[in-house]
Amino acid sequence: MSSILIKSATIVNENKQFIGDVLIKDGLIERIGGQIDAKADREINAEGLHLFPGCIDDQVHFREPGLTYKADIHTESRAAVAGGITSFMEMPNTVPNALTQELLEQKYEIGKHTSLANYSFFMGASNDNIDEVLRTDTANVCGVKVFMGSSTGNMLVDDPKTLENIFSQSPMLVATHCEDEATIRSNLNHYKQLLGDNITIKFHPKIRSEEACYLSSSMAVELAKKYNTRLHILHISTEKETHLFSNDIPLKDKRITAEACIHHLWFSDADYETKGNLIKWNPAVKTAHDRDGILKAVLDGRIDVIATDHAPHTIEEKALPYLQAPSGGPLVQHALPAMLEMYHNGKITLEQIAEKMAHNVAVCFQVEKRGFIREGYWADLALVDLNSPWAVDKSNILYKCGWSPFEGTTFKSKITHTIVSGNLVYADGGLIEGVNGKRLAFERS
Repeated sequence: MSSILIKSATIVNENKQFIGDVLIKDGLIERIGGQIDAKADREINAEGLHLFPGCIDDQVHFREPGLTYKADIHTESRAAVAGGITSFMEMPNTVPNALTQELLEQKYEIGKHTSLANYSFFMGASNDNIDEVLRTDTANVCGVKVFMGSSTGNMLVDDPKTLENIFSQSPMLVATHCEDEATIRSNLNHYKQLLGDNITIKFHPKIRSEEACYLSSSMAVELAKKYNTRLHILHISTEKETHLFSNDIPLKDKRITAEACIHHLWFSDADYETKGNLIKWNPAVKTAHDRDGILKAVLDGRIDVIATDHAPHTIEEKALPYLQAPSGGPLVQHALPAMLEMYHNGKITLEQIAEKMAHNVAVCFQVEKRGFIREGYWADLALVDLNSPWAVDKSNILYKCGWSPFEGTTFKSKITHTIVSGNLVYADGGLIEGVNGKRLAFERS
């Protein structure tokens, strides 16, 4: 394994910025200092660049196995590292669903052989696999995923007894997708009676409504409080939900945490007119009031992490009428540039970006030796030029699906280098393949 010396970077880490050097050996950060005089196999002149801890994305759908015509672990991990994301946690609603330990380990084998980024895969919960859930190894699996809203295959968990069992017995963090299915079905039936099959995307946030989200999220919080479950609610999409969470204790002591996603921080229902099904997600992108309320909760600590919910579909699928078009979109390549754009617009600081996209994810999931720029930690790093504008277009999109909801957007900041577990995997617009990422480990008692 080669050594790397990063010279004169502006290091953004643990709520401060300073100019310094970073020496990487054997995959780890060996030294951090003002000026390091050492020989290395590769030296990177980072003068004028900002060095961030590599982002840890706690919610992606890379579509492998079973849906690889949309995406796969290799292609999407390439896009991720090009976007400064060095580790990901992938969801179980692939085909087949990852509902047994054997199927889960098959995904880890794929990751081992094909992922440029570090990887972990959630164990899936269903209405009838609690025994399999309880077999999950807490030291090398990121968590248990519960869809408390419609999902692929057998993954909707809507049986009250099953939910009680999961929340009371899960050996590890439970991550939830919270939308009340009965409310969604009722709303959909209402609009079908009014409009038949002529429902359009503008009704998506009315069908997958604030009420549907709040009912489910509040139930999850209530169950977690009842059983002292380690609960992490994914992709908060309404301002109302943000008041379910607190900021009055340190993150490491929280039993209930929450995530915001890029699309809920960037888009609003006004964008459906121009973006259409390209920004059809579950939960839905809602109002500007919701978007601004979510950002406020991110900044004040009620929402702990920022992720992507990267979930690609083909452009042909997205072009279908609203009722047939699937929900989800690709985001990993453009997540950090989007947040840096929000920094340029005065909405968030660089230190807060590092905190919400790296530090806090590591703390929430108790990731071993990642998420911070610290001596002795794995070298997962992203170098950024804050003043290198570029436009998103099909020529530079790396997703297998070949499109992005950010097409036509010009970002002011560009990722110049990405280092994963001590290996340079992206530099100056090019991917460097040949060494794969590592399986994430977790420090849990």
